[in-house]
Amino acid sequence: MDEVETDAGAKPRFNRVLLKLSGQALAQENHGGIDLDVLAQFALEVKEIALLEIQLAIVIGAGNFIRGSDYEARGMDRSTADQMGMLGTVINALALQNALEHVGVGTRVLSAVAMQAVAEPYILRRAVRHLEKGRVVIFAAGTGNPYFTTDTAASLRALEIGAQVILKASHTVDGVYDRDPMRDPGAKRFDRLTYLEVLQKNLKVMDSTAISMCMDNHLPIVVFNLRKAGNIRRAVMGEPIGTWVESAS
Repeated sequence: MDEVETDAGAKPRFNRVLLKLSGQALAQENHGGIDLDVLAQFALEVKEIALLEIQLAIVIGAGNFIRGSDYEARGMDRSTADQMGMLGTVINALALQNALEHVGVGTRVLSAVAMQAVAEPYILRRAVRHLEKGRVVIFAAGTGNPYFTTDTAASLRALEIGAQVILKASHTVDGVYDRDPMRDPGAKRFDRLTYLEVLQKNLKVMDSTAISMCMDNHLPIVVFNLRKAGNIRRAVMGEPIGTWVESAS
């Protein structure tokens, strides 16, 4: 792991944050499933945050297993496809919980879809209490409803628990660009954007419902590269990394 460059004695900018992960971030490059080495590395990064006594919640997608939109495009009922995706997020949440507990980080998985044998039900007061006790809370199964992405789930849960920021971790890029930097090396990266700019330019930060929720409630979003060691810590410390999406100053 690369050395994390943070000023000694510096205090975190945020006390309660929500981290949004894509399921693909846990997979091997160009593969599906879960890469246990990637998972272990990520657990160590989260442990760093826990040691700063930051209250951390996580929402994770399921793109490493299934994307409901892909199945819908091939004729599957949208509700069924989305429900399958919700179950995929539970698999990822349990894997992440196991990795975190292996490195000594107390963790709870709260599911929006009832499955008492493997996860606690999502209850807001219970989630907040876990955070106050220093446990990392992983929200699984999205919002529990079809037609809503895990991006929207992240915005919803962040607002419900009173998070101060959404950290949108990307496994491919280091911020928001005006076009796909993987295809066009001349793509321009933005340091700061307003919510309206994201919507008007149709930039691929989060889906429009999620962005609108953040805009209406003045909840900032930081988009950064998860693959660079120490970036989660840099984000919670308020260092200038990635792209910040917030209200116009």
